[in-house]
Amino acid sequence: MKTCSVLLLVALLVVTPAVRAAAAPELRDVVTAKFAAEYPSLEAIYKNLHTNPELSFMETKTAALVAKELRALGVEVTEKVGNTGVVGVLKNGPGPTVLVRADMDGLPVKELTGLPWASTTVGKDLSGKEQPTMHACGHDLHITGLIGTARTLVALKDQWKGTIVFVAQPAEEIVAGARAMLTDGLYTRFPKPDYALALHVFSYLPAGMVGFTEGPTYASVRSVDITVRGVGGHGSTPHVTKDPIVIASQLVVALQTIVSREIQPGTPAVVTVGAIHGGTKRNIISEEVKLELTLRSFDDKVMDQLVAAIRRISAGIGQTAGVPADRMPVVTVLEESAQVTVNNPALTQRLVNTFKAWFPADQVKPQPPITGAEDFSEFGRTVHRVPTFIWTVGAADPEKYAAAVREGRALASNHSPTALFVPDPTLQTCVTSMSAAVLDLLGKK
Repeated sequence: MKTCSVLLLVALLVVTPAVRAAAAPELRDVVTAKFAAEYPSLEAIYKNLHTNPELSFMETKTAALVAKELRALGVEVTEKVGNTGVVGVLKNGPGPTVLVRADMDGLPVKELTGLPWASTTVGKDLSGKEQPTMHACGHDLHITGLIGTARTLVALKDQWKGTIVFVAQPAEEIVAGARAMLTDGLYTRFPKPDYALALHVFSYLPAGMVGFTEGPTYASVRSVDITVRGVGGHGSTPHVTKDPIVIASQLVVALQTIVSREIQPGTPAVVTVGAIHGGTKRNIISEEVKLELTLRSFDDKVMDQLVAAIRRISAGIGQTAGVPADRMPVVTVLEESAQVTVNNPALTQRLVNTFKAWFPADQVKPQPPITGAEDFSEFGRTVHRVPTFIWTVGAADPEKYAAAVREGRALASNHSPTALFVPDPTLQTCVTSMSAAVLDLLGKK
């Protein structure tokens, strides 16, 4: 990159906190008033979404709702982008382009919260299997927040110039939706963003809190399957077999040495064997055992090292067991994977200063990186290298959170069947923080 380009990027990303702070109170009051007027409608939308979740790439009703809401605001809407994704383009004169993303899909979890608006939905997944379905990760709040942000920014068009691309993304839970939308031309069919923004709610952090992380924020994830193949036979004659259950057991233990003995101490990495499937009867030595693994890291090279070690150890244990060459373990890295999510440092610093001007200082807090994965990473990893920033919004009842802290216990986390997300004041924080971020990036200077 040429020196002048670097200076231009710095100039675009850095605005003094004093300038933003001076403008924040008046705009903040307007946004607060707008949200208060919209809240009854937004709460109804949220409860409807929560009661009627849809699984990954099956979000047809959710997508139709988003499209209807955006069209009612005069936003130019395109549906079925990347399967069930929705893209809304709002142009307001010359200026930068900001992408605002919210994910739509629920999880195959049976809700046990006891809420009046709890989900009792049984939905079909991509394979056609019926699954109990729940918004256990707060994506219903994300979508409602997107709609609330769109209403706010349309009402404040005299305060900003540029283009906003609203993205309702499918299939985040299987880390496939962002890639599908990009492959379907998100950055070519629609205005290419200068910045991409998102937020994520968490059920174990207090509502009203805005958290941020600079640099690596969410881990990369790889889903790996290992098929351990043996030579089957009768349980009474193990000496004429190659028992895949024994080999798989040795493999599970050996895999635990990768992080403890091959990764530099202090470097975050996870190798988890989450499922083992094998055997049919107590007196039969089976032909094969299948292992399902999840890998996590904050560095692409570390992830490559984890995968290489798994391949090497699997082959080595197969050879040690005397497995025939044509029956060696098979290691498969699945497409269900995500890259590390990295918050652009300059953009993060700029918008954190904005948040501090819009929220009480004790509500804006740094957060450690999370070993969960987020396919929002894909929006910043194309050849365009769009600066990205995803922040955290607390969604736990503040009183229940305070009680849990006093008692030394944790609240139910995202993906739990008992995870509780309170819409008030969570939605206000979602809409206010996203509106503040967009107004900062597109505001009239």
